[in-house]
Amino acid sequence: METNRKEIVAVSAVRTPFGKFGGLMKDIDIYDLGSIVMRESISQIGIDPELIDEVWWGCGDTTNCKDPFTPIVARQSMLKAGIPATKTSITFDKACVSGMSAAYYAMGRISIGEVRIVLTGGATSFSTVPFLARDLRWNGNRIGGFSLEDPLLPLGYKDYAPVASDGGEVAVCYGVNREEQDEFALSSHLKYGKAHNKGFFKNEMKPIGIKIKVGRNEELKMLEIDEQYRSNITYEDLKKLKPIFGNPTITAGNAPGLNDGAAAQILMDSLTAEQMGFELLYSILDMTSIAVQPNLLSVAPALAIKKCLNRSNITLDEIDIIEVNEAFASVPLVTCKLLSCKGFMEEEYSDTIRKINSYPLDKFDENKYQELKSKLNVNGGAVSVGHANTASGARLMMTAANELKRRGGGKAVCAICGGLAQGDACVIRV
Repeated sequence: METNRKEIVAVSAVRTPFGKFGGLMKDIDIYDLGSIVMRESISQIGIDPELIDEVWWGCGDTTNCKDPFTPIVARQSMLKAGIPATKTSITFDKACVSGMSAAYYAMGRISIGEVRIVLTGGATSFSTVPFLARDLRWNGNRIGGFSLEDPLLPLGYKDYAPVASDGGEVAVCYGVNREEQDEFALSSHLKYGKAHNKGFFKNEMKPIGIKIKVGRNEELKMLEIDEQYRSNITYEDLKKLKPIFGNPTITAGNAPGLNDGAAAQILMDSLTAEQMGFELLYSILDMTSIAVQPNLLSVAPALAIKKCLNRSNITLDEIDIIEVNEAFASVPLVTCKLLSCKGFMEEEYSDTIRKINSYPLDKFDENKYQELKSKLNVNGGAVSVGHANTASGARLMMTAANELKRRGGGKAVCAICGGLAQGDACVIRV
């Protein structure tokens, strides 16, 4: 691989298995969860923790922290991981895009020469989210009970529609029906199973040992597979499920679950990596972050990909692999639908934004759509892997890099939506 000082590279990338809601990972503290992958990313390449200059860490929830008020999750996890206390850290919340945004911000810091080596990523634990008792502090409850609130129901934002509602409605607007979403969800599981059986995920996933009670005793069980995966799922099973929150197409079967997991990557510029003798996992050719109207979650990845590729002067034809987070099965499908419209990639970004609410699908090219789908999430995606929100962006990048390595090299584009319709994308090369 050619090197130059401006090129930002990843030299370490690792994640935990993604656990299901209430699964084997349900009791892992969020600080410990982050420290597992931070420590492993350092150990993986044998770097002295003293050389880590900064940590950028996504965390989309603080209610599940031991210290819910300003928990500084990145700092607590990095200290547990053995990173010196003299190193700075940033915990931030952009919801699902956080794990990719962490790399984006680190890339900027390295490029301007402020730091040399940055650890990035994120951790999410849905299983440890507690129930909330609001308004007790000043109202008091001398007699009678009080109500508890579940922060996970409905999943989304209180002042906006549930994300599944927006996702389902936007899918229909872009001609992605329920049947296609169910078919895509099924293919996600089938592709994941095939990849896992071939050992593909061993390159990115660190198995973790979890103590479980068996009668009066404890046994150590190794979790070596993403718990979301269903080996026996069928299309008939998916067809039977009803849409959730009144949306027309999205069900529990063509969406990921509420998952637990963490992912970490170590970034630096290519000259530093060369001087230190590290193998390059991948180079980041470009990254971008965008935002649109809050209901347009499903179109954000397409816009981010368009902006990123156009800025890099890279065409879709040059891309070997496309990784789009399966926030719902509809999201990568809507993404490919838009990317398949004639003129979508060529027109000015500002012009696309102005008409994105009702993009003219008469420009849709079915052949291009099928071609892009053949490159899409070839080892499965979040519907089968799971979606540990703030870790998923980093997971996409390492999965794409490992697939490119398996093929002997090439380019991939990765994209993810989240946080009231923000979107991130990156182009990487192996």
